[in-house]
Amino acid sequence: LYSRRTERLRKKQIKKRNRPLPEFRNILDLPYELLMEILSLVYPGDLVRLSRANKALREFITQEEHALARNIIQWRYPCLEKCFRLPVPLEEVDPDFHPALQNPERHGFLRRPYQHVMSPDPNILCTCLTCQLRWNSLCLAVDFAHFQGHLDRGDPMPMIPRGRNPTWNQKLVKANAEVVAKALREPTWYACILEAHLNSTVRSIKRHSENKGNRRRRFRMTKEDEQAGTDLFLERSGPPTVDFPFHRDNYYMLEAYLPNRGWNGDEGRWMYMDANQHDRDVAMLARWYQRQKENTPADT
Repeated sequence: LYSRRTERLRKKQIKKRNRPLPEFRNILDLPYELLMEILSLVYPGDLVRLSRANKALREFITQEEHALARNIIQWRYPCLEKCFRLPVPLEEVDPDFHPALQNPERHGFLRRPYQHVMSPDPNILCTCLTCQLRWNSLCLAVDFAHFQGHLDRGDPMPMIPRGRNPTWNQKLVKANAEVVAKALREPTWYACILEAHLNSTVRSIKRHSENKGNRRRRFRMTKEDEQAGTDLFLERSGPPTVDFPFHRDNYYMLEAYLPNRGWNGDEGRWMYMDANQHDRDVAMLARWYQRQKENTPADT
């Protein structure tokens, strides 16, 4: 049966069949869902390097940075994320609490920093106890990663006499703090800190396991765990991980620093600090500040 209509349909089908397949000239030509899936599988450091490849990739990664970082962290670093939470910027705290947080009477301890951790700026970060501990832990993770080469080679850790602060240490501590400050603004950099600390932890466990004279209890890490690029093996039972290295000399024996958690023997799992602890600390600080005001006699 011939008709103009069937002839048009036949020509349309032939044209569709002979149409060339679309050419994928670069990764951005892939469908959005597939591209997001691919980029969510890379390491955070590789994602940062990819963003420097060209302008188009940088714009895409910047636009989807929060989603990509969230996907990567949920897959690779679910344990470390709960141990190393970000401190809260002061601008995100209720302004009613700012007078209590910025009370000069509280900032005396901020002027007594560790040698390897810079004190947080009270004009930028919340200075409740929880946020201070979060800041210190993240800065420590960056500093610990910096000295992994010394520990692997067995080089002596540079010691700083009490009361001294050489220029090289000032620059290093400041650079570490800048990395953490950048992580507050860019979630990819936060993921990079977690990546670096997982690498430090893997290297430390491996280093200590090769020391036959060290019979301390340690985390069980297989070759597959080492190559997986995730922190799931750290959910197994292991030694306590909360001791803060108050000095770089403690790095020698530091194996797995995973703060804000403790082992629950009854349930057979690690229990983590509540993510809302910051809110409780700020509320408690506000009550303390109010009592201080009430107990302070008015000027006559």
